[in-house]
Amino acid sequence: MNRILISLASTFLLVFPAYANQNAKIQKIVSEVSAQNLRRHVEALASIHSRHVLNEGIWEAARYIRSEFEKNPRLEVALDEFNQNIPRLDDRSVRMANVVATLRGTTDPERYYVVSGHYDSRASRGGDGEQRAPGAVDDGSGTALVIELARVLSRYDFEASLIFIAFTGEELGLIGSRHWADQAAERKLQVDAMITNDIVGNSRGGSGLLGNTSMRVFSEGVPVNEDERGARLRRSIGGEVDSPARQLARLVKEVGESYVPGFQVRLIYRRDRFGRGGDHTSFSEKGYPAVRFSEIYEDYRHQHQDVRMEDGVQYGDLPEFFDEVYSARIARVNAAVLSTLADAPPPPGNVGIKGAVAYDTTLSWERITAPDLAGYQIRVRDTDSPVWQKTIFVGDVAEATLEDLVVDNYFFAVQSVDRDGNASLPVFPTRMVRR
Repeated sequence: MNRILISLASTFLLVFPAYANQNAKIQKIVSEVSAQNLRRHVEALASIHSRHVLNEGIWEAARYIRSEFEKNPRLEVALDEFNQNIPRLDDRSVRMANVVATLRGTTDPERYYVVSGHYDSRASRGGDGEQRAPGAVDDGSGTALVIELARVLSRYDFEASLIFIAFTGEELGLIGSRHWADQAAERKLQVDAMITNDIVGNSRGGSGLLGNTSMRVFSEGVPVNEDERGARLRRSIGGEVDSPARQLARLVKEVGESYVPGFQVRLIYRRDRFGRGGDHTSFSEKGYPAVRFSEIYEDYRHQHQDVRMEDGVQYGDLPEFFDEVYSARIARVNAAVLSTLADAPPPPGNVGIKGAVAYDTTLSWERITAPDLAGYQIRVRDTDSPVWQKTIFVGDVAEATLEDLVVDNYFFAVQSVDRDGNASLPVFPTRMVRR
């Protein structure tokens, strides 16, 4: 069957909350994340005098990360070494290395999900490679989290491949991530989603606010690589808040809050913090869906600061300000999302929508091939809702018409779903079907 007609009167039989039935495998994975391991890694990284790219400590850190990855025999571990001229250092050429570990997928190994942190650090002056720069939270916390995710997830099989990366050179212009993303684009790697974890270990903000029960996920609204055709479509049917990155962020909220109860994933409708940037930007620029995870409140006394005591206040990014219990909650959100996506089928292709001057809405798509495919589900939300509100499973078809659901009043997306309930990223329509 290629088409299905859904009557609005019967949709109550088909509408259900996403991820209501939790996957036992993912529950187990989430439970295995260790806060103590995160503390151990942060302290090891922060014990290095400086992880600035001009300091020999950066290579000591790279060796530590690599050795931790290599404890997991199922991971393919490598240093992604390269020379880079750095504009912020008067165009000086510096030898650099990303540390990369890959867990190959069992049935779809050429489809990739990337998770990262950056392991370089800095003090008050960005070009100073000699000053002490422990970088416990920025971004020892993200690097520790990636090491721990690699340990836990490498114990399991997933259909798609997972790539764990500790990037270098973030503090001097996203250098390591731009190098890797450039290479991925040149090789035409199918990176279906990317998550970077940057500053994910401090639970109390500089103003004193306690934020240990929530985190932020940043995502761009309009894709940075949008072409003129995409802009015309967006202006015609909407989509200013429906980029692939925004779909990833919504899935993070759904999955994360389902598997880490009591922990809020707050959607931030910006690519990154105001006037600032992170390694996910390098992937966004290449057209890959990418988001940033970060703590809810920051303490700027412990970011990009020389270690010092001033007027009775301790400055510097020291491990004593790292909260491993809080960071473990963010790690569990990562684990649940990556596990869901890596076991989910690929997303449907070429999603179209029809409904102008009509009382019904019709969605169509290209069906995908997956051995455990159950079918497809349509996501529906009011145009002013930040999250998907309804899920309608329509089976293994290529087109579905929703009766009495006027296209003007809602936004729609389509997901592939397997028999275990794992769902792909939602795909917002990329073409409009004329009457």
